[in-house]
Amino acid sequence: MTDHSTPASPTVERLARYTKAEQSEILGDGADPFGVAEAGLTWLPKEDHFGVRREGRLVAHAGLLRLPMSIGGAGTEVVGVGGVAVAPDLRGLGLARLVVTAALDHARTLGPRHGLLFCRAPLVPLYERLGWRELAQDVQVEQPEGFVVMPLRTMWTPLHDGADWPTGEVRLWSFPM
Repeated sequence: MTDHSTPASPTVERLARYTKAEQSEILGDGADPFGVAEAGLTWLPKEDHFGVRREGRLVAHAGLLRLPMSIGGAGTEVVGVGGVAVAPDLRGLGLARLVVTAALDHARTLGPRHGLLFCRAPLVPLYERLGWRELAQDVQVEQPEGFVVMPLRTMWTPLHDGADWPTGEVRLWSFPM
């Protein structure tokens, strides 16, 4: 008898941890798996992790971290999204949408009104398709030597109804995520 069933749809799981080995499982062992080393930034690890496994292998990841920032001089918090990764051999199958959506569903329970991420210019269209909006202004981020202008693209998404992005100078009071 021939099995004509389709493979089970991938599901997202909350990961207890996310290690360098697991990142390598998704992206390989390259020196700069996210293509951002030339930015020369110090990054924070994420606290909450979401992943997709396929046949026992971790094939997609997104991480979250609550961060302090100010917009127009007013203090607030955002949920930073980072470490978004999909195995190169499985890109284009909707895994980024699946894992980022699950991470944002959790982010909505954390309180802040906005999600924030930093990405390379070629990834802006992907995140726009996922509902993110590019922030046109400079964002200051903390680094060991003081505040610097984030050289990557900054994108945001509302986490709650009516959560428009405020006007004014944007400063992340921590290392980026």
